Amino acid sequence: MKGLRDLLAPALLGIFMLVAWEVACRAIPIPQVLLPAPSVIGAKIGGEVPLLAYDFFKTVLQAVIPGWIIGCGAGLAVALLCDRFSFLERGLLPLGNFFSVLPLVGVAPIMVMWFGTGVAPNIAVVVIMTFFPMLVNAIAGLQASSHLERDLMRSYNASWAQALLSLRLPAAMPFIFNALKINSTLAMIGAIVAEFFGTRIAGMGFRMQTGFGSMSLDLVWAEIAVAALTGSIFYALLVLAERAVTFWHPSYRT
Repeated sequence: MKGLRDLLAPALLGIFMLVAWEVACRAIPIPQVLLPAPSVIGAKIGGEVPLLAYDFFKTVLQAVIPGWIIGCGAGLAVALLCDRFSFLERGLLPLGNFFSVLPLVGVAPIMVMWFGTGVAPNIAVVVIMTFFPMLVNAIAGLQASSHLERDLMRSYNASWAQALLSLRLPAAMPFIFNALKINSTLAMIGAIVAEFFGTRIAGMGFRMQTGFGSMSLDLVWAEIAVAALTGSIFYALLVLAERAVTFWHPSYRT
């Protein structure tokens, strides 16, 4: 019952916002070139399904998913190395803070110069955006276990690997999933922005850019709607996976 209420509240709010948006566009009225109504955007989505599906394939399946997997996997692997060798942590964390504030609009053109105009620069941008959030969160999670718990593992003469698998990695799972959820949105943003800089002539970002140029705002909003829906589903799947893995966490106790 509680889960139904949690889903019903945002659904009702979303429906109310769409209705208010539709009414405002028809009552004021707002020119479609500035803000098309939800009905116009929905009609565009229905009429451009093949094009939107093609852009979804080019952006999400070819760039977002591979870049997210590589970035998160590499960040977790380096975090484990930092946990094993403390001098790596002292050297990499300041670099992580530095790279986390790099402007995306400056990184994307550099990736295009390095990797060309295919899918590689899009993946590279996503990897850069997802690597350091995972690194920082995973390191914090690996240090989340208490001194008493770590002393208990030492009293059992547990090796580093045994303590990692039995104590510190399970304790780090909420932090790791937090990074995965953050990166699910960063990966989508990074791939779309990278396509704005001429990485290739396909994808959501490219279609948005050409839509702005041709004043096809309904197509731009259709791409935005598909991107937002994809990101929401991606995030929801990670939430379900988190609850299945970290069911023991106090935040899920009733």
